Amino acid sequence: MTAPQSIMVKSAPREARAGLALLAACALWGMSFPVMKTLNLGASTSSPGIDGVFVAALMVLLRFGLAAVVLIALRPIVPSRGELVQGLVLGFVTGLGMLLQTDGLSYTQASTSAFLTQGYVVLLPIVSFVTTRRLPSTRVVCCALLVLVGLAVLAQFDPRHLGLGRGELETLAAAVCFTAQILLLDVTPYRSNRAEPVTTTMFAAIALLLVPVVAFTARSATDFTAALSSRGAFWMLAVIVALPTLCSFTLMNRYQKHVTPSEAGIIYASEPVFASSLALFLPALLSAVARVEYGNEHISARLLIGGGLVVVANVLLALSSDKGRSAEAA
Repeated sequence: MTAPQSIMVKSAPREARAGLALLAACALWGMSFPVMKTLNLGASTSSPGIDGVFVAALMVLLRFGLAAVVLIALRPIVPSRGELVQGLVLGFVTGLGMLLQTDGLSYTQASTSAFLTQGYVVLLPIVSFVTTRRLPSTRVVCCALLVLVGLAVLAQFDPRHLGLGRGELETLAAAVCFTAQILLLDVTPYRSNRAEPVTTTMFAAIALLLVPVVAFTARSATDFTAALSSRGAFWMLAVIVALPTLCSFTLMNRYQKHVTPSEAGIIYASEPVFASSLALFLPALLSAVARVEYGNEHISARLLIGGGLVVVANVLLALSSDKGRSAEAA
C-alpha cells in the first residue's frame, strides 16, 4: 500500500520557500569566514604567540554561548523531552565536527580541507539509499556531481596531494558529523519539534563542548582579554552572533524538514561560493575597522567556474518537477 500523493510529494511552494531560506542561511554562514578571520588576525596582532586553536575555540564558544543566552532572554521556552534530546545530539555532532575540522586544518592543505568538508554531498545520497533501499533520483545525482566538480575547482583541490594522514581523516570525520547534523533534522520522531527550543539547546550544547578545549589551550587568564582586545572585536562578535549564528541556524532548523537531506546537502554546498564572493570586498572593510592586514580576494576563473557550477546545480534543483522530488521524499 503506497502513501497518499499528498504525503509522498512535498509541497512545491513550501519547498521553494525552504530552499530560499536555506540559501539565505548559507549566505550568512559565508559571511562568518571573513569576520572570524579578522577576529583571529586581531587577536594575533594584539597578542603575538597566542594559540590559534584557543582563539578559534573561544570565538566559537562565545558565538554559540551568547546566541543561546539571547534566545533564552527573548523567548524562554521549556523544551520537550524530544526537543531536548534532538538539541543535545545536534550540538554534540556539530561541535565535534567543528573541532575536527579546525584541528584537521592544521595537518592538511586548506584546499583539501575545504573540499573534504563538503563530503556530505556524497554521503547523504548513500545514507538515503542504505536506509530506504531506493537509488537517488537522476536529478539529485547530477546536481551532486556538479557540486563536487564545482567545489573541487573552487577549492583548487589537487588529488595528487590527497593522502590519508591525520588532517584528512579528521576532516572526513567532520564531514560525517555534518552529515549526521543534516540527517537529525529529518528524523521522523523529531519532525514536530519546535525550532526555537531545539536551536537554543543546540547552541548551549556546542558552547559547553568547547569549554574544556578553551581551558586546555589557554596559556593564562590574559589570553581571554587579549583575544577580544582588537579594535572592533565586540562589534564583529555581535555580528557573528546575530547573523551567521542566530539567523542561519534558526532558518536551518526550521526549514530543512521541507526538503530531503540530499537536496539540503546540495544547497548547503553553496556556502563556500558565498564565502568566496563576500571575500571580494569584505576583508578590506573589516581590516580598516580592526586595523589588521587582510586584503580582498580577486575575481578569478576558479571562482567563476567553480561557483558557477554550484549555482547551476542549485538552479536545477529548484526548477525540478514535483515528480522528481517524490522519488526520494516517499
